Amino acid sequence: MDEWFKDWFDKDYATIYQHRDGPEAAAAVAMALTLAPGLGSGPVLDLGCGSGRHLAALRARNPLAFGLDLSRDLLALAPGDLRPWLLRGDMRRLPLKAGSLAGICMWFTPFGYFPDPENRDLLRRLRDLLRPGGVLLLDYLNAPYVRAHLVPEDVALHGTIRVHSRRTLEGDRLVKRMTLTHLSLDPEGRMRPSGDTGRTREALESLRLYEPAELRALARECGLETRREAGDYQGAPFDQARSERWIGFLTR
Repeated sequence: MDEWFKDWFDKDYATIYQHRDGPEAAAAVAMALTLAPGLGSGPVLDLGCGSGRHLAALRARNPLAFGLDLSRDLLALAPGDLRPWLLRGDMRRLPLKAGSLAGICMWFTPFGYFPDPENRDLLRRLRDLLRPGGVLLLDYLNAPYVRAHLVPEDVALHGTIRVHSRRTLEGDRLVKRMTLTHLSLDPEGRMRPSGDTGRTREALESLRLYEPAELRALARECGLETRREAGDYQGAPFDQARSERWIGFLTR
């Protein structure tokens, strides 16, 4: 479970989360630039950038923005004009100089993958990469909302992949176990497993589920100040009972 992220962020992941698209990313980036205009200039890292949907929107405003991700598959899905601005690497070992960045964006919950001490070390290293006054945008789940609305089990069809998901709270982690079955169409147009497309695999997501107060305290411990908070990608004020996300704007 500790290294689940090395196996999961592949083409199947991209298919399952394809509803997280360019327009959603553009709206999120527009909100971020309104609340933190400093992200619009200077070197800004989109950390855990995947195929670059947020990076594409950010680079329309900031030509010095660039991205980094561990997944070869997701990086390969990036548009050609983005690829010169993409790096492949582990966020725990970033090839960047201290104080070199005006901002860092972590969109769609790429924080909390690791055990708690590693998460804390990561946040400290990200602080060190920022210039004084630099902004770290941390897009994260709102833990109270997750706990109140957790769906223990469901089955959904994403394109030609059927996903059976089981979600549990295990200590301080939110764990999602998935069984993926690739399907094809039979002559009558019905979905069915067939040949290689009948392949079934198991996948896992495991996230340290920090409460909003824990995130603020962790930021302070790592030398960051929580300046602004939003509860969604449109910039609505954060509401602990109603917001699905906690989007924090942390400054050095």
